[in-house]
Amino acid sequence: MTASGPVALVTGAARGQGAAIAARLVRDGFRVAACDVSSDELTASVAGLDGVIAVELDVTSESQWQDAVSRTVSSFGSLTALVNNAGVLQRASLSDETAEGFERAWRVNCLGPFLGIQACLPALREASGAAIVNTCSTGAVRAFPNHAAYGSSKWGLRGLTQITAAELASDGIRVNAVLPGPVQTPMLDERTQARLAESGRLGTPGEIADAVAFLLSEQASFITGSELVVDGGQTLRIG
Repeated sequence: MTASGPVALVTGAARGQGAAIAARLVRDGFRVAACDVSSDELTASVAGLDGVIAVELDVTSESQWQDAVSRTVSSFGSLTALVNNAGVLQRASLSDETAEGFERAWRVNCLGPFLGIQACLPALREASGAAIVNTCSTGAVRAFPNHAAYGSSKWGLRGLTQITAAELASDGIRVNAVLPGPVQTPMLDERTQARLAESGRLGTPGEIADAVAFLLSEQASFITGSELVVDGGQTLRIG
């Protein structure tokens, strides 16, 4: 399957934003390693997409990251982009949150991207125009009650993005973050979506995919260490 052109590894690609990102990148000429812990759902999601391989990946596993990168490079001959999109939403009050829930959010939302950057770095350093996009959240710029685990893990990912951008600038690897507001994905149940929609429409997975595609594109070749908020103005509203 090796050929010329950009290659992206996308996590959390079985549904929602991740599936939309994978499909959008294919339209942009990327070959894509679509990765997710839900292998059956992932296989169904990428069916019919040309130039895509489905790779089972638990982003908290260092060994599985190594295997995913190895399979990507073996299949496509290179790796030019990493999209750390996988994430979990953990909601609980401070008094009800558990150590287990808090740690799980951090392991998926922050440790996972760190392990991915480490695993992909050798291949990205060999690529021309390499780029990384991390999916953060408006929860990393605004404090939402009952989101201690999720919000703090996304704040951590925001910091990791900045540090990685600074450290990899000399390698020519761009690192940016997209910060979605409320989006119509399975991460939000119908009741939550309806409540959020009362103050303005929710975003679509395709709109987040468009932002990611831009940050990976040549049009963003002079952009690194930036944070692109895609929230319909949510963070501008008070209350």
